[in-house]
Amino acid sequence: MSLRNKVMLIGHTGKDVEVFNFENGNKKANVTLATNDFYTNSAGERVEETQWHNLVAFGKTVDILEKYVPKGKEIAIEGKLTYKSYDDKDGIKRFVTEIRIDELILLGSK
Repeated sequence: MSLRNKVMLIGHTGKDVEVFNFENGNKKANVTLATNDFYTNSAGERVEETQWHNLVAFGKTVDILEKYVPKGKEIAIEGKLTYKSYDDKDGIKRFVTEIRIDELILLGSK
């Protein structure tokens, strides 16, 4: 695997996995992942910052996500950043950043 486009995250899923079935039998899964970071602000207070990430998976990873990953499940993923754009119903160009999962590890007890 190349180090040129590699992402590794540990967090909790923010919703149940959405699975899409294609006519050719392939599957795609979408889920969000929340990661938390902490820092101390200028007033000396500890602040928690949550970032949300859009994850997408294909192949056998979809089956694992569908079967074992409910909302709130802690997971570790390794993947790569992908970008796409589309025109919404008003003709405005929208951009989406996703992380395509290559490796998945189930963590926690939930």
